[in-house]
Amino acid sequence: MSALQKQASRSQDSQVLPKVPVPPLKQTLDTYLKCVQHLVKEEQFKKTKTIVERFGVPGGVGEVLQKKLLERREKTANWVYDYWLEDMYLNNRLALPVNSSPAMVFPKQAFRDHKEALRFAARLICGVLEYKALIDARMLPLDFARGQLAGTPLCMEQYYRLFTSYRYPGLKTDTLKVDVNAASSAPEHMIVACKNQFFVLDVVANNKQLNETEISLQLEKIMKMSENAEERHPPIGILTSDGRTEWAQAREALIKDQTNRDSLALIESSICVVCLDEPCGLPPSDTNRALMMLHGGGPERNGANRWYDKSMQFVVGMDGVCGVVCEHSPFEGIVMVQCSEFLMKHITGSPSRTVQPSSTRALPPPRRLLWKCNSHVQALLGASGDRLQSLVNNLDMDVFIFEPYGKEFIKKQKMSPDAFIQIALQLAFYKCRGRLVSTYESASLRRFQEGRVDNIRSATPEALAFVRSMAGERATFTDSERMKRLKDAVKAQTDYTIAAITGMAIDNHLLGLLKVSKQLNMEKPDIFCDKTYLASNHFILSTSQVPTTVEMFCCYGPVVPNGYGSCYNPQPHHIVFSVSSFWENTETSSAVFVKALNEGLLEIRDLCNRSAAAPTKPPESSPAASPLHKSRK
Repeated sequence: MSALQKQASRSQDSQVLPKVPVPPLKQTLDTYLKCVQHLVKEEQFKKTKTIVERFGVPGGVGEVLQKKLLERREKTANWVYDYWLEDMYLNNRLALPVNSSPAMVFPKQAFRDHKEALRFAARLICGVLEYKALIDARMLPLDFARGQLAGTPLCMEQYYRLFTSYRYPGLKTDTLKVDVNAASSAPEHMIVACKNQFFVLDVVANNKQLNETEISLQLEKIMKMSENAEERHPPIGILTSDGRTEWAQAREALIKDQTNRDSLALIESSICVVCLDEPCGLPPSDTNRALMMLHGGGPERNGANRWYDKSMQFVVGMDGVCGVVCEHSPFEGIVMVQCSEFLMKHITGSPSRTVQPSSTRALPPPRRLLWKCNSHVQALLGASGDRLQSLVNNLDMDVFIFEPYGKEFIKKQKMSPDAFIQIALQLAFYKCRGRLVSTYESASLRRFQEGRVDNIRSATPEALAFVRSMAGERATFTDSERMKRLKDAVKAQTDYTIAAITGMAIDNHLLGLLKVSKQLNMEKPDIFCDKTYLASNHFILSTSQVPTTVEMFCCYGPVVPNGYGSCYNPQPHHIVFSVSSFWENTETSSAVFVKALNEGLLEIRDLCNRSAAAPTKPPESSPAASPLHKSRK
């Protein structure tokens, strides 16, 4: 199977959009050197500069690879898509929970009893079916870019993968299977997980979709069936929480039995998974709810009540802890946000569609998925559970709501809120560690056919100059010097953002050059063996802006053992940050980072306020204060 296997031709929607460009080689190499110079030792940089210059010489290796990339661009809809998908997701062997799958945390629900929780779940399921119908009919309104270069139409392909994708584990690389023409032979079932058991919920009976009351009654039956201890099957879902190679090996053992093959086929072809969770027994703080979404609390709580390969898992906890967990390879966070916001509006905005019981039909009961497990599989279940528990014990999460100001204050400074927050994250890291490190901020490429993301490298030389003036050599700078450095840093960040969203960033390009060298069976070029390149791809700070218009927030784990994950949601008058790290690493602490972030955001605000109150300067110094575009990728 190919990395991205499709059952039908690609949708036509993105054909009007331009193809993602291949940036000029010299431009990428120059930008690369600028991005790394201030992050490595001088001696190391000299070596890197020599290697990069040799790679880029006329007629050299770089030009040969560049020519091949340009040829590939002509032949494909998106030259980087498969390279990026394999590198970012499918080749990664780490477990999906925490390491890869982001979660959206819904507001805490105040369910009076389990019946009310099931009514909420039934309404959510009706919302999913309504949203899926819009997708299948290609009736979702076209997205347009906001903020930088606003108004550009965006590729809608990712939406069509929300309910039609499945990530199969592989021994060396996974396979993302997308059934694009699912509308014509649409699956008519969801999988409901309850007490670590899996059930088939048919959402259509006799060619008619179930209504909210019917779904609610079916969920009641599922809950009853799950309580029957004699019929309980092993918690097979825990296997999907393991490393991808481990799960692939376990799956090989499972599929030797026809019963297991049948159960797997029903899960793999389902619309989505709905997880009815037991109360987690923890105070429902933002942080604890984020943890429950990311890993379910481990095997003793709801960690086995999941099926991580499926793209969308909607979690409804009997204690009101609700949200959605996404397998990230088919789509980006914005698609998860749009879907989640539609569902929350559907649940809260419409009067209950509960129909009088008299109008419900006699429906066959939901079917429990059956599993045959020998002692070998039982041992694998135990090992997977232990590894999930280790991951649960290791995750240090801190959801922090910064309340003194939000994006309205930042806009009044004529600065991009996203760039401003990125500079604040750099300042927080500098306060913690006294240096800057390779930083990842996702930049959407949806202005192009089948566009996914590239990286905005936020640890710019200008950001370093600013954070030093605030934290490193504080006493030696005046406010006006600091303010100039802040504006320079925000401008550099905004300029890089515009380059990235227009296909001119460096990470995808360098990845493409590396992949082409492999395809040509060349010896790996020195530029990709260099310590600097390896360090530049070790993202100690992994960040993304995931803004919402409905009360909810996104979270995810770090991407490296000694790193931080930092997802932020700027609202008009506050900012939600989800900061994650691993307890095992002594260099990181989410609480310490949050404290530094809070301090830094207040210090930057005070600097802006003092500068605004200071007597205005003569006109010749005004260019540094030129207004910047507003940014919201």
